Amino acid sequence: MANKNCVIIHGCPSSPKTTINLKARYYNHWIAWTKNQLIANNIPTEAPMMPKPWSPVYEKFKAKFEQSDINKNTILIGHSCGGAFLVRWLGETKRKIFKLILVAPWIINDQDETFREAFYTFSIDKMIKERVEKIIMFTSDNEEDTGKKSLKILHDALGGKIIELKNHGHYTMGDMKTTEFPELIKEILS
Repeated sequence: MANKNCVIIHGCPSSPKTTINLKARYYNHWIAWTKNQLIANNIPTEAPMMPKPWSPVYEKFKAKFEQSDINKNTILIGHSCGGAFLVRWLGETKRKIFKLILVAPWIINDQDETFREAFYTFSIDKMIKERVEKIIMFTSDNEEDTGKKSLKILHDALGGKIIELKNHGHYTMGDMKTTEFPELIKEILS
């Protein structure tokens, strides 16, 4: 994995009330564990905190995200709405990367909020698959219906490998009951 680097983009909570300590909340999921595993495998990894993720604004996410080094050797991982952000950014910028991994991707505004509509409404660039060496999408047998629909929309547009794990829900600590995500590490390192 020489010269590889990784950037992980977290998901978007439904409200600031559910994010008393946002950083602790997201790093209690699999993100911190994954970051530590990758660093131990000599893959520099960043997991930036996106601005006000309970009220996501694409341009603000983009400004924060573009502070990271993104190149043809980069592995991008997006959880939930973080996956929608990455797909939109890759389509807009036409950048080439090594791997795109979407974990419980979410691309549907199911909360009838104007700002989420603006965040999720974009045309998926089907040519992303020509600029990314590998695309992998994780889902679960007990993911919400909107999550399953989101995965189908993204997979129909981008193709790639789908991995469905049992009882992982939306890949949060509450659903997984662990911070460890060895299946993700395996896909990153393979």
